[in-house]
Amino acid sequence: MTASIKTSLTRRGLLKAFAATTVVAAPTYANAFGVLRGAGDIRRLKMHSGRTGERLDTIYWIEGDYIPEALSEINRFMRDWRTNDMIKFDRRTIDILAASHRLLDTDASYMLLSGYRSPKTNAMLRSRSRSVARNSLHMKGQATDIRLEGRSVSQISRAAISCSAGGVGKYSRSNFVHVDCGDVRVWGR
Repeated sequence: MTASIKTSLTRRGLLKAFAATTVVAAPTYANAFGVLRGAGDIRRLKMHSGRTGERLDTIYWIEGDYIPEALSEINRFMRDWRTNDMIKFDRRTIDILAASHRLLDTDASYMLLSGYRSPKTNAMLRSRSRSVARNSLHMKGQATDIRLEGRSVSQISRAAISCSAGGVGKYSRSNFVHVDCGDVRVWGR
């Protein structure tokens, strides 16, 4: 992976990166993608799992193209850790996470608490808590629950909200933020 990144940073690649800052993003997710354009035309996701101990640090998008191998790695990482079931995780949620991380200006990795949830896992969690939605976007691979060392729940949620690209739930008492690519909405304290 490192070799391909170095070879993509040619004069042409650098010019594209600078030019990308002037391109108008599509109307949907414009704010999230606008933040990412300032990232040098590279999108990166850096996470670790508090449940499995696994770590993920991958560049999943370069110069307008998603990298299939990196997306497969993300799908595996975001799996339901209770059942090992996987789903194709929605790229929009991944982009919101990357844009929010960029805004937070940190090298720390997100801690993933929950990514994909199988219907079985969602039903079990729902039986234990009224705050778990019956038709949770977690079951569609469109939502994550995260923490970030060195950043408060308020800081993380403000970064995600500023992307204007999906739902953001602030769970201060439980110390996590929910981020999804569904309708733009905000909840929690």
